[in-house]
Amino acid sequence: MWDIIQREAVYLWYYFELQLSQIFPYWVLGIVIGSVVSVFGKQRIHNMVAAIQDKHLGIFGIIPASLLGIASPLCMYGTIPIAASFSQKGLRDDYIAAFMMSSVLLNPQLLMYSAALGTTALIIRFVACFLCGVTAGLLIRLFYRNKPFFNFTGFSERANRDTDPNMFMRLLKNIGRNIKATGLWFLIGVILSVLFQRYVPAEAFSKLFVNNEGFGLLMAATIGVPLYMCGGGTIPLLQQWLASGMSMGAATSFMITGPSTKITNLGALKIVLGIKHFALYIAFVIVFSLLSGLAVNII
Repeated sequence: MWDIIQREAVYLWYYFELQLSQIFPYWVLGIVIGSVVSVFGKQRIHNMVAAIQDKHLGIFGIIPASLLGIASPLCMYGTIPIAASFSQKGLRDDYIAAFMMSSVLLNPQLLMYSAALGTTALIIRFVACFLCGVTAGLLIRLFYRNKPFFNFTGFSERANRDTDPNMFMRLLKNIGRNIKATGLWFLIGVILSVLFQRYVPAEAFSKLFVNNEGFGLLMAATIGVPLYMCGGGTIPLLQQWLASGMSMGAATSFMITGPSTKITNLGALKIVLGIKHFALYIAFVIVFSLLSGLAVNII
């Protein structure tokens, strides 16, 4: 019995070291780049979003709004107060929707993490998240052009935490906060991927996600809800799933439903959307994730 435990421990440690060596550099790179953007570029990005309306771009303003949402390093609880300040300054709801939707799905840090999945997955994730933001903005413009979609009552912009007068110390403190926020989830993600690699038969996984393409997309979209921890924590799992036979389309569905239905994000969104609009948001996310996954598999 003791020999079996020792042998399993050796196997698990081997897989752990292998996964960590593959993912860790991308996690570190994501932490550093995310902090650099947060410390040196965050305010400029948000100023650019606020200035979109002044440029009189019309419907085309949704495009830069979605791109700037991806560039913003804030989490949802940081994005909503910023969006509230945009609304108070008169920014249109379709621009705000595009910015918020893409910001929920992707940020510079998660983009760097995703490079561990390969160039194809990285490009697909970026394009899918960008288009999701654009689509959200277009739908708000089409159906809520003359009536408000958001209710930011009670929200105000948070105080900036990057205030140390020494720029280097300001960056180090931001890196420390990012490590504290993502480190545990990253480790949990590696551990879960190790357990999956060791104990889940590749044949069973292949039958679920490869031989049943439509059902596989639905499953990927569904498991994104309870399994999504944080961006860094899901990358090891996705890497292992793709290696085990998950289609890129199914991975795309997971990458959309995961962050957009993360429990903490839903809690914040429900406050500013209300019950009716919150239900529309959930329906939009599910439909868009399934259509995106199907399109990726077809292409």
